[in-house]
This record gives sequence, structure tokens and C-alpha cells, in this order.
Amino acid sequence: MGKVSKATKKFQTKHLKHTLDHRKKLKDHSKRTAGRRGNKTEEEKNAAALTKEDQKLKKSAKEEVFNDMKVEEFFDNGFDIPKMSKKMAKETEKASKVKDNDSESSAEEDEDVKMDMEDLAKKDPDFYKYLAENEPDLLSFKSTNPLDEISDDEEGQVGEEEELKEPDLSKSKKEEKDSKIAVDIKLVNKWKKDLKNSPSFKTIRSVVSAFKAAVNMNNEENVDDYKFTVLDEKAFHELMFVALVDMPKAVQKLTPYRVSKNETRTLPSNKNVTKLSSVLKSHVPSLIVLLSDITNTDVASMILHSTYELLPYFISFRRLLKELISQVVEVWSTTGDVETQIATFAFLNNASREYKKALLEVVLKSTYSTFIKSCRKTNIRNMPLINFQKNSAAELFGIDDVISYQSGFEYIRQLAIHLRNSINATTKRSSKVDPSSAYKIVYNWQFCHSLDFWSRVISIQCNPEKENGHESPLRQLIYPLVQVTIGVIRLIPTAQFFPLRFYLIRSLIRLSQNTGIFIPVYPLLSEILSSTAFTKKPRKSTLPAFDFDHNIKCTQAYLGTKIYQDGLAEQFVDLLGEYFVLYSRSVSFPELTTLAVISLRRYIKNSENVKFNKMLQNVVDKINQNAQFITKKRSDVDFGPNNRTEVEKFLNEISWKDTPLGSWVAIQNEVKEEKARLLRESLESDDDEEEENISDGAQDIVMDDAESEADE
Repeated sequence: MGKVSKATKKFQTKHLKHTLDHRKKLKDHSKRTAGRRGNKTEEEKNAAALTKEDQKLKKSAKEEVFNDMKVEEFFDNGFDIPKMSKKMAKETEKASKVKDNDSESSAEEDEDVKMDMEDLAKKDPDFYKYLAENEPDLLSFKSTNPLDEISDDEEGQVGEEEELKEPDLSKSKKEEKDSKIAVDIKLVNKWKKDLKNSPSFKTIRSVVSAFKAAVNMNNEENVDDYKFTVLDEKAFHELMFVALVDMPKAVQKLTPYRVSKNETRTLPSNKNVTKLSSVLKSHVPSLIVLLSDITNTDVASMILHSTYELLPYFISFRRLLKELISQVVEVWSTTGDVETQIATFAFLNNASREYKKALLEVVLKSTYSTFIKSCRKTNIRNMPLINFQKNSAAELFGIDDVISYQSGFEYIRQLAIHLRNSINATTKRSSKVDPSSAYKIVYNWQFCHSLDFWSRVISIQCNPEKENGHESPLRQLIYPLVQVTIGVIRLIPTAQFFPLRFYLIRSLIRLSQNTGIFIPVYPLLSEILSSTAFTKKPRKSTLPAFDFDHNIKCTQAYLGTKIYQDGLAEQFVDLLGEYFVLYSRSVSFPELTTLAVISLRRYIKNSENVKFNKMLQNVVDKINQNAQFITKKRSDVDFGPNNRTEVEKFLNEISWKDTPLGSWVAIQNEVKEEKARLLRESLESDDDEEEENISDGAQDIVMDDAESEADE
């Protein structure tokens, strides 16, 4: 007997018993399933075909075999493999070389097992016959066992099959890359002609795929996933026009829109619409990518117009539509071009009005949240953009009063909660918030812009002329908004935060002016007169004038200075005139201003600030003149104070600018506007000079580089 190979021993000790058990389980399972289905197994069929005598002989043969030795014991003892002759060894070696990628161990194992089976047939033919009838797989045993699939980790080698697969994969990738269709100007012109003359789904799908590949050229991760490749610059620009201008027209030809009574575009329900929608679904991400890289107003207008034309197909894709709206709002909040701002606002306005149920709530939440994020830092340069966002977003909140009320109630409630937490933190030591920094939750630009924004929304939507007898639901938000605003003003009543007080007082004045609701603003102004900013003697300073329009907090350098005190005096006088001019035509103006005039006269009498006293005396005189004007006009009326209808109609035919106080306030406003205009022009000239300096510096660097290269 020859020596048993190492592979055979390993298989016998590790895998043979498991293989036999597994085969036995499979055999039992097949018997059970065959019995349930009413089918006989192959063994039962053969047994039925045999005669009784044959069955007895077969049974006795089995008993004799297994009485001598069990199958497990037989295999546990191993095989006595005979020694191989030299001729047979050469043949075996030759055969192992012919086989592709077979290891030497597997070849020896196959030969050993084959010889064992032959030896078994000679020594025990009955058992060999039994195996042939019941376990034929064991006789045809080859080295296709789990060992063949195990990589040679112990030796640190990689299988030959894996080495062969790698070049195949690289080859397939290369073939796939070579199979990409290069988009040239001829192909684009062909698509354009087809879309115009005979539009089809195939052409639209090709344009959408090529457009997607074009806008994602810089995305190296997914560049291999696209069917088309666009490398020609002329083809790229022409493809943009085809995808954004020609394709929406072709889509409308294939499936025309239907305009309902409420001017909403709807699509017919048929297979063509479903098929086209699935194609255009992949077009939405391309539009989002293109919107994120807008360079000028013309491009923005073209993209937004194309998107609006295809909007009926995008309505059903909620997630993609939300991403699209978010990207449009991002452009609306970040661009510095006024025309681009108007284009984005027009898209949001038209889309929200046409599809209120699907888009309005998404647009309102997205615009408000994006606006709050963008106004975190406010200065003189971005204030015009922030004001545009406020006014345009306020118009969007006027599309549907009910949805706007729900959103407004939620957001104003959040502002009230922040204010309450700040108040509790400053008054209670047990609060989790640090009392020294609790006011920062409220005293920041985002909070102030939020209050000012809601004052604009309510002012626009709750105007009596716009309501036209139908009260808007947003009127219910006036009282909570006023309470939160007054609470913020009085949270820290120090001179350092007087700029914030002035900013919020203007919001209250606007709210009272447009809604017709009386708001007691004068007490908020009179508190300034008793502060240390006016009671203490100021120190001289060479600092420039403090900018109250673009700051809500005074720096430590300005506190207690003459410059800051003069600025406070100007702001006080302006706001006093703006507040009382709201009631300059009211029949109750004399009674409304009586207490204010008395308190101002007392302050003038006790104050040593000559300049401020003259300014206050001028305002008091204008107020008295207006009171006399109203007294003279109401002396001719024949109705009493209880007649609300006639009271509201009093002096409606006269403009507020024709009253004594109104004419003075109008002149003051013109002076402020002129100062603001000069300041903007100076900023623009400074920006132009900086750009010229940057360009000149770049040119100097280029010239220096050229000269150095020439010298070399």
C-alpha cells in the first residue's frame, strides 16, 4: 500500500463525516417530501420492480456488510492505497500537467481515491454494488470539495482564477468606456430638428441623458455611469438650449396640458404621460445641479422658465420637487443680482399660486428657514438683499391666508418660547441657561429680523384696503406679535441696546400704520429720556457717527460719548414724528398727544442739552400746530365720538402730508433718504476701487512673471 496523501487525510478528518451526514439529511428530506406529494422515491420504485426473492437477497447482503463493519468505522480507518508503478506515476504526472490550473495535491487525491474505489470493488464487490446503487456520488468522487474554494491564505498566495479575473474586469470597463457616445454639434442639431418636427420618447430620452452627462462632467465619481460624453464646447452650449428651450416644447406637443378652471395645468392620465414622466424624473437632478451654478440673470431666467414649463410632470415626485424648490430658494437668498432675485421670486410665486396644495407649504417653510439662516450676519452691504427677501417672502405668505396663519402661529410661538426662556434665565438662578449669556438667545439679528418680517407679513395682508371687508385670519397674530416685540424691547433696557429698541419700534410703527391697530409706542420712547445716556454728561470723542440702521448693539467705545448721544437724539426725534404722524388726521389727535407734550416740556425745562432741547421743542411745536389744525376741523362736525363710521371717515380726503406734522415728517424723510443714497454711492465707489486695485495687482503679477521669464 502506498502512503496516504496529505490532502486525503485532511479531507477524511475534516470533511468526510460532514459530507456523509449532509447527504443523509438530504436523502431523508427527499423521502419526506416525496411521501407528502404521493410520489415514490427512486429506491422504492426499484424495490417494487424487484421480485420477492431478489429483495430478500438484497436485504441479506446489506445485513452482512453492515454486520461486519459500520460505514463510519470503515471510513474512519482510512484506505490502504497500493503503491504506484513507475509507469502509472509518469502517466499521473503527465495528466496533472495537462489539466488547467489544477494543483498537485488535488491530482494526487483524485488518483488515490480512484485506486481506492477499484481496490474496494475487488475486495468487497457486494459493498461496492451497494454504493453503486445507493451512493453513486461517492464512487464518482472528485476533488471538487470545499478545499478547492479555500484560498491559500496560509501560504499568502492569490488563486490563479482571481488573477485571471482582474484583467477581464479592466477589459470590460475599457470596452464600456470606449462604447460611450460622443456628443458633437451634428448630433445636437439632429436632436433639435427631431424635437421640432417629429418629437418622440426616444429623442427626449437621449437629450435628457446627454444633458445629465453634460452638467455632471465635473463629477468624477459618476462620470463612467453615463451613456454620453460631451467634450465639444459648442456642442455643450447648443445642448443647453436644446434641453432647456426645445425639449419642453416637444414635451407639450406629445402630451398637451389641460388648463382647469382655477388656471392649474393638469396632464391627461394615459400611458404616454406615465412613460414621459419616468423619463423626465431623471431630468430634475440635472436642473438642480445647473441651478447651483448660475452665473448670470439670463441663464437663471432660462432655467427657471424651462423648469416651470415641465412642472406638471414633477408634481408627483415629492422628494425631488422639494430639493428643486430648496435650490431655487437658495439662489433667491444668496444672489446679489436684483434681476436674478426677481426671476426666482416670480418662479416661486407662480408655482405656489398654481399648485397650492402641493407646493405652497413647502415654499413658505423653505423661504422662511433660508431667510433666517442668511440674515445671521447683517451689515450695510447685505441689508438691501435682506429687505428684498422680507418683502418678497411676505408676498408669498399672502397667497393663502389659512396656510400662512398656521405657519405664522407656529413661528411666532417659537419666538415667544425663546423670549420666555431668556426671561426665566435672567431672573432665576436655578435656570439651566447661563444668565450672563441668556439675552443672546433673543438679542441677535436673526430674532430681530424674524419679528420685523412678521410685522411686514401682517402689515401687507391685514391692510383694510386689501381685506375689503373680509377680515384676514392673520389679524389674530397681531396681539401675540406685539407682546413678544415689547417683551424683547424691555428685556435689557440699557443704552447699549437702544439701537435694537429703535429697530423694533419701527416694526411696531409699520404694523400700526397698515393695520389701523393702536399700539402704545410712546412709552417705549420716553424710557430713553431717563437713561444714563442723557442724564450723564457725555465725553468728547473723534469717532465717526454711529450707524443705527445696521447695528442693534452699541460698542463699548461709543457708550457715554457725545457722538452716540447726538445719534440717540436724532433717532428719538425721527421716531417720535413717525409715530404721531400716524394719527395726524385722527379726530382724537389733541387728546392722544396731550400727555406726551406735557412730559416733553418738562424734560426740556430740566435738561441741559441745548441741542437736543431745540430739536424736541421743534417737534412739540409741530405737534401743537397739528392739534390746533384738528381742533379747527372737528369744530364743524355734527357727530359724536360714539359714531365709529363717521369718526373713521374724518379727514380721509386729506393726505397725511398736508397736515402740519405730516409736512414736517415728509421733509425729514427726504433728508434721510438723501443721506442713505450718498452712503450707498460711496460704498459702490469703494467697491469699484477695490475691484480695480485687485485687477491692477493681478496684471502687475502677470507682467512681473512675464518679465522674469524673459530674463531667464
